[in-house]
Amino acid sequence: MGSSENAAARKLSGSVKGYLILVLLVVAAWAIFKIITPGNFGSPKNLLSYFEASLMVATGAVGFFFVMVMGMFDFSIGANIMLSAIVGCVMAQRFGLGYPGLILGCIITGALVGTLNGFFYVKLRIPSMIVTTGLALIYESIANYIAGSQAPTLPSDLRALGSMPGNIILAACAFIVSYVLLNYTKIGTYTYAIGSNEFVAKNMGINVNKYKILAFIISGSFLGVEAVLTISYGSSMVATTGMGSMSRNFFPTMGCFFGLALKKYGIPIQAIIIGEFFINIIYYGFVALGAPTAIQDVIVGLALLIIVTLTTKVDKGEIVK
Repeated sequence: MGSSENAAARKLSGSVKGYLILVLLVVAAWAIFKIITPGNFGSPKNLLSYFEASLMVATGAVGFFFVMVMGMFDFSIGANIMLSAIVGCVMAQRFGLGYPGLILGCIITGALVGTLNGFFYVKLRIPSMIVTTGLALIYESIANYIAGSQAPTLPSDLRALGSMPGNIILAACAFIVSYVLLNYTKIGTYTYAIGSNEFVAKNMGINVNKYKILAFIISGSFLGVEAVLTISYGSSMVATTGMGSMSRNFFPTMGCFFGLALKKYGIPIQAIIIGEFFINIIYYGFVALGAPTAIQDVIVGLALLIIVTLTTKVDKGEIVK
């Protein structure tokens, strides 16, 4: 009884420490930019818009975490979001299926993309980065073919999920599902086991390839949810080729790094959500300053490296994936 209570107390104190780190980062980022640009940054209304923008990316990131925690990667994130959004928009408008077509079109497309990613990764036995880079080019071509010469546009009467309270409700549902999957199902347990030591996981009888494919499917499904929010917020989606979709990889990946860095505190999903908000505060802070995009990317990248370094301790002999 006493040992279980001590373990719970340690877990609670670790969670509190993790939340404290995240809150301090958010407050520090807000305070710095608020001092520098007090007139056009950081008002309550602005913070709400930053938070809404971060929700879109966080919904995809909480799914992508299942892939990253296993030590795999996915360069087709942006292509998945683009293709899913275009298919969802076409299903909702061209086929007249409304919201069911939009939501199911995006999520099912995202899940199919994730299935292909996982299948080819497992069967070809080559690094996930290479597999998903090649597949991203294919997804972009398919999206471009479906879109044709015009960017599919969502009608104004189908954009309720792009603003409050629709976006909050959909994002909250995604976060709850990801939390339950990660903490209360066999999928979450095996995900952590494979990510910790794949060789040991195999010896325990875990079908590693099966759960790797499942991780990609889960990731793709949540990227489909991000596609719903993205097309609902922006109203249209331009199909790009030649790896032009890669720019959409950045923010979900950054959020996942927060989840990985603070996983030891037992709050990876929460860390992703708050971490994405932190990233958006920095991004919009530099926008308020009028800084060039290249400078923004450099500073955000450096901030991420510092955060991961300070919050991640690698034990002696441990392999960094």
